[in-house]
Amino acid sequence: MRIGFGFDVHRLVEGRPLILGGVKIPFPKGLLGHSDGDALVHAVIDAVFGAMGKGDIGQHFPDTDLSLKGISSLKMLAKVQEMLQAQKFIIINLDATIVAEAPKLNPYFPKMRKEIAAVLGIPLECINLKAKTAEGLGYLGQGQGIAAYAVVLLRKRMSYESGGI
Repeated sequence: MRIGFGFDVHRLVEGRPLILGGVKIPFPKGLLGHSDGDALVHAVIDAVFGAMGKGDIGQHFPDTDLSLKGISSLKMLAKVQEMLQAQKFIIINLDATIVAEAPKLNPYFPKMRKEIAAVLGIPLECINLKAKTAEGLGYLGQGQGIAAYAVVLLRKRMSYESGGI
């Protein structure tokens, strides 16, 4: 068994769509980033890389790579899933927290879980999402950005298992 922790934060800006967990959320601002800025998926990717002992998102998907400009973070997550399979790892569970003053995210969690589960090839019940506010404190509390934290538990696949859990 291996545990990984991930974190990501992006500034909210005008003129970009807000995408979290692969879901476009109606909101007047979006997250600034080289890709689509999906802080949740980026935190998940870092958690998986951490558990695998493979560095971080910047090493595998650098912001200097022009082919990644504007890319869906779910496409990056699909590449991470390929690495998981090649290394014979199975995701046991994924737990993530998004910190945002607005918008309210709970209504979007079922679709986010479905998007992430589909890419990772794991059951919905293996994914838990939570939302918190920063209670008005700091840049997150002032609504200047959105952050995400993720923890993942992996185990090596046994030779008789085909994948999943």
